[in-house]
Amino acid sequence: MDFLGLRTLTVIQDTVDLVKQNRGIEIEFDREMNDPKVYKLWQNGDSMGIFQFESQGMTNFMKELKPDCLEDIIAGVSLYRPGPMDQIPRYIANKQDPEHAVYTHPALKPILEVTYGCMVYQEQVMQIVRDLAGYSLGRADLVRRAMGKKKLDVMAKEREYFIHGQTDENGNVIIPGCVRNGIDEKSANTIFDEMAEFAKYAFNKSHAAAYAVVSYRTAYLKAYYKEEFMAATLNSFLGNLDKVPLYIEECRKMGIEILKPDINKSFTKFTVDNGKIRFGLGSIKNVGNSVVDSIVENRKQYGEFKDFADFCERMQESSVNKKCIESLIKAGVFDEFEQTRSTLMASYEDIVDSISNSNKKGLKGQVTMFDLAFGGGELSNDLENDDGANSLSNQLDKMKYNYTILKEYSDKELLAMEKEMLGLYISGHPLEEYRNIIEQEATINTLKMKAILDAENADGTEFQEQDISRYRDGQVVRIVGIVESVKKKYTKTNKIMAFTTIEDLYGQCEIIVFENCYQMCSSFLMEGSIVVIEGRLSIREDEDVKIVANKIIEFKGEMHSPKANVVTIDITNLSEEQKDRLRGAIRFFAGDRNNCRIDIKNGERIDSAGGVLMSETIFEEFKEIVGSDNIS
Repeated sequence: MDFLGLRTLTVIQDTVDLVKQNRGIEIEFDREMNDPKVYKLWQNGDSMGIFQFESQGMTNFMKELKPDCLEDIIAGVSLYRPGPMDQIPRYIANKQDPEHAVYTHPALKPILEVTYGCMVYQEQVMQIVRDLAGYSLGRADLVRRAMGKKKLDVMAKEREYFIHGQTDENGNVIIPGCVRNGIDEKSANTIFDEMAEFAKYAFNKSHAAAYAVVSYRTAYLKAYYKEEFMAATLNSFLGNLDKVPLYIEECRKMGIEILKPDINKSFTKFTVDNGKIRFGLGSIKNVGNSVVDSIVENRKQYGEFKDFADFCERMQESSVNKKCIESLIKAGVFDEFEQTRSTLMASYEDIVDSISNSNKKGLKGQVTMFDLAFGGGELSNDLENDDGANSLSNQLDKMKYNYTILKEYSDKELLAMEKEMLGLYISGHPLEEYRNIIEQEATINTLKMKAILDAENADGTEFQEQDISRYRDGQVVRIVGIVESVKKKYTKTNKIMAFTTIEDLYGQCEIIVFENCYQMCSSFLMEGSIVVIEGRLSIREDEDVKIVANKIIEFKGEMHSPKANVVTIDITNLSEEQKDRLRGAIRFFAGDRNNCRIDIKNGERIDSAGGVLMSETIFEEFKEIVGSDNIS
């Protein structure tokens, strides 16, 4: 037994609870697990949030495989690992055309047909030695264990038993062996070799099947209850600023609007609000769960807060302090009320102090003769109406509290506040208006950098998108982003450098800026500035992908890259070695065709990259490879 605590189990349960709460539906998962709508997610590559299938490599594997049954999902979990990964192309080809699956011997077909002729599971190894050679269940497991642990002496003995069988001293057959069961010796030897090679990495199907069921259920919830599923997924990553923006972006791709927190509608965590996902109050900096609990409880007892002053009055006895109120204002939770955020920021301290002083004088909740006289008979009449108390409260608020009325902050300032309080942009993104320009200007973004990391962690699987597989360590790239932080540091030789974090439309990444580059950009490389960075990728095992900057310039909301050039290379007289070096250079310096296009003279196809990120230095490298007479 293997007992595992999985975040995903909580996500599934939370989704089920949210669906019951929002829609009144008790979810019952389909027992057959053969719903075409669910498998469509894998087939289309929409696997963000699906257990075990989020990485770029796994996503692309499933897009190629086009799974349509649970067996394919079980196989996917088992194959996408070092070793079995070699069988992926064969598995895909045989699924698409099962008639062409090749079996070393017909006796293998009943065992391997479910995986299109590929050995995928430890159970298949055990079944082969049982069905073909007559092993017992216990003895089959010993063979599996010996193969998995590479016990060569045991395997040598078992090969003999597998092929020719085993008898005791009296000649009684203990293990019949393949030959006795009508399988020729050559085929038996080949089958044993295949098992021995595969068993080093084999996965047990029971484990993969359990995982596949969890994967299917997450896909089912995403297909049918996407808002609740994405809200539960976001809740499972609260506090993880690397993951939350990715799922926010996925929500937007799915057409789910993300709403900022609201003092009357938000709870502690993400919730579903009329088909949209609303941020929770617990996500706001300086606002703890105990504060949120008291706000929600107050709402439950006395109804929604009527305005900002009503909130301050009702929460004055709680743990909501000025710092907390400031954070709530900045996060935009009072935006539905009459006052602007700038007005509340300028007024909240005076209002809180006024309430506190009033409370100390014992005036809390009382209407004095002065108050009534101030309002005359009109206020007295209000008290007799059904809504009199509310009208009176509203009018008294206006008399008691002096708001410093200010024009609202700019959109940029409002977004910056949200980012400060929530860790990410909700109402919009400062770069959104430049999205089209940035997509042309940049040759990489943080989404692709994360995909490169996923691909590296997947041991370089070939099932990467072409867009990702062309990136290499040291390759020149260009990215556009907002500077989030700049940490200056002096090297051992007393040279200044900076570790800079930038954020683009999809997330954050680190930029390493050495002295020469830093001296040229230090005047504008500061928090909040938008910059274009050209540099080399740094891809290291078990590290986030970074960029070492060569050049940093300010982004002006227009294209910075030079007008597209065409580099023509004549390869007619090049040797095969030169052609190989040229192919490598084109892949290494691959870039946007808008910057520079490579044309190969004489029509021979050299590489599919099509464009390079050209500079004078890179052009010189190309000249060195092909000769100055062959490039222009």
